Amino acid sequence: ASPSFDLPYSVDSISQQQISDGQLGINASEVLSRVPGLVVQNRQNYAQDLQISSRGFGARSAFGVRGIKLIADGIPASTPDGQGQAATFNLDTAERIEVLRGPAATLYGSNAGGVIQMFSRDGEGPPRIGAETLIGSDGMSKNHLTAEGATDDVGFVLDASRMDTDGYRDHSAARRDQTFAKLNLHPDDDSKLALIYSSLEQNGTQDPLGQSWDAYKADPRSVTPAALTYNTRKSIDHQQLGMNYERYIGDATLQVNAYTGTRSVIQYLAIPKGTPSNNQGGGVVQFDRKFYGGSLRWLQPVAGVPGELTLIGGLDFDQSQDSRHGYNNYIGDQLGVKGALVRDEVDTARSLDPYVQANWAIDDWTLQAGLRYSTMEMDVDDQFLSNGDDSGTKRYEKATPSVSVMYAFTPELHGYVSAGKGFETPTQAELAYSPSGTGFNFGLKPSESTQYEMGLKAQIDNTRINAAVFQITTEDELVVLGNSGG
Repeated sequence: ASPSFDLPYSVDSISQQQISDGQLGINASEVLSRVPGLVVQNRQNYAQDLQISSRGFGARSAFGVRGIKLIADGIPASTPDGQGQAATFNLDTAERIEVLRGPAATLYGSNAGGVIQMFSRDGEGPPRIGAETLIGSDGMSKNHLTAEGATDDVGFVLDASRMDTDGYRDHSAARRDQTFAKLNLHPDDDSKLALIYSSLEQNGTQDPLGQSWDAYKADPRSVTPAALTYNTRKSIDHQQLGMNYERYIGDATLQVNAYTGTRSVIQYLAIPKGTPSNNQGGGVVQFDRKFYGGSLRWLQPVAGVPGELTLIGGLDFDQSQDSRHGYNNYIGDQLGVKGALVRDEVDTARSLDPYVQANWAIDDWTLQAGLRYSTMEMDVDDQFLSNGDDSGTKRYEKATPSVSVMYAFTPELHGYVSAGKGFETPTQAELAYSPSGTGFNFGLKPSESTQYEMGLKAQIDNTRINAAVFQITTEDELVVLGNSGG
């Protein structure tokens, strides 16, 4: 049986072969669509990224991923406020992807209605290089170079790729450059160290926007005229560096993780000239983000008790700081250009989460219980004072417990029940606009959820069957107040 078969909650592991066989390795939707309970919408719009929801969490997102925690090699691909980008996953280097759903996900803190983790492969075997070119319709091409292997106690993986597409629809061309580097070291017999660098760059990615149903039926490749009038587009430059260190101390294990990175974005929207929203937030959004954080984790087996008992304690810290600007998307009668400054602020989000967990396997029973205390704080330093000072601070905190129990009826049939509480904070983008039209919407509350799940897992030869029923009750759910054109 696979390791996930013995875990008392809903979790799926996607292997390297499943990730790579017959796939382009461009979008996570290529592999995540096989996971039950996960809905992945690939809009073929590289300016907006994927939309992912797990049992309803994340469904409200108009762009990027919200309410689901994304992690790559221990480095969060989600900011502390819950906004994430699946495009930062480098699928060419993935060894496996794990998808956790249900109550157990709440052990990952706020904004964790589900958890998607990607683990890159280590450099092993004799050094070697590889190259491939993929081509497809609508100007799609991908060129990919890789070098990997191991010498003495050092393993390495180097990877670079470029994807180009003209897009199926008009005004949807994109170019994506990704690089990845990983070094695996063994300082001594009781420790191992991994250094990981990755980057993603997209310049001038065209945004075709949404389209009405009637216009789509008339011409599926068409775009709304506003996309052409304002030349809607987005540029991204994302870089990050991380370290994972693990040391064995007697029968215990110490795990240390640290990371830092930057993300720069400029996006030209189709907000009509002269509308109030253009004067408040701007039709051109630009931010430069610095993010960093780390974690400590101690795993301690307990001797002298029946079965196998492991106690885990840890602390996670994450922070992101955005220097955010907004501009009008016009100068006089010229549209789709950077105009007058209408927004200037520094937004900071930070979280500090201690947690404890116990895993106990005794005879045919497996018990997992945990408690996490999540604290998340958002600060806004308004530096555009001609319309008043909208600076402020909002703090969210909550304990999120989770418990899961599994019973092995036979080696091939397991049943489990689990329950947990979670909460989801508004993102900084959602706080940025208030119904009054000015200032931040600090009145937004976090949504709080209670989850229950019951399931069966069966494995017969090479056939795997998972079945689960669940209930989620949410209070103060965050929803869209209004929209224009979808």
